[in-house]
Amino acid sequence: MPEVLELDLAERELREVNSLLHQPELANDEVHILHPAGAHSVAVALNRAMRVTIDGHAGYYAAGMNQLANVVINGNTGVGVAENMMSGSVIVHGNASQSAGATAHGGLLVIEGDAAARCGISMKGVDIVVGGNVGHMSAFMAQAGRLVVRGDAGEALGDSIYEARIYVRGTVASLGADCVAKEMRPEHHEELAALLKSAGFEEDDTSVYTRYGSARQLYNFNVRNTDAY
Repeated sequence: MPEVLELDLAERELREVNSLLHQPELANDEVHILHPAGAHSVAVALNRAMRVTIDGHAGYYAAGMNQLANVVINGNTGVGVAENMMSGSVIVHGNASQSAGATAHGGLLVIEGDAAARCGISMKGVDIVVGGNVGHMSAFMAQAGRLVVRGDAGEALGDSIYEARIYVRGTVASLGADCVAKEMRPEHHEELAALLKSAGFEEDDTSVYTRYGSARQLYNFNVRNTDAY
């Protein structure tokens, strides 16, 4: 069984570390990246099934464009964690800055702490579970996927949302254009329970969550709705 490969960013250049992770002949299915010290673009564009643990705080776009890999970040992350992720998972044992999971098409992003503004902006199929609060304009133009917020949501939640679904346990400062509260039917309780379990929050009672989604009034331009755009 291959041993865990340790790559220390205090001793190696980031470009070298990322290049090693992309080598098809790499035999290690588990990699630990040490001393990231807020470096940007750590463990980006991974494209095979492997587990990568980043032991410390990461900067912008950590685990961006992830495909198949399972990435664990033992710290906080900067802007755009898991940006444009396709599959696999990214788990953040801390807080995330703006635009977490932006444009992501698939996979699971879990942020155990808070996420700042625009969490899930333009999400296209990813599942995002946030253990704490999210900032303003979260799920802006969200097209597909699910965003679960165990805390509170900031202003303009779900502005210009399409067919993504949002579940919030706490309070919402305000809803964005065309975003409305919706009924929690049995299939939504089942869906939410599965998402919470996958993120390690299976103890939550789904009955205290509110579902939000699109009112479907802004799909096509209508001059009568000009003030809403």
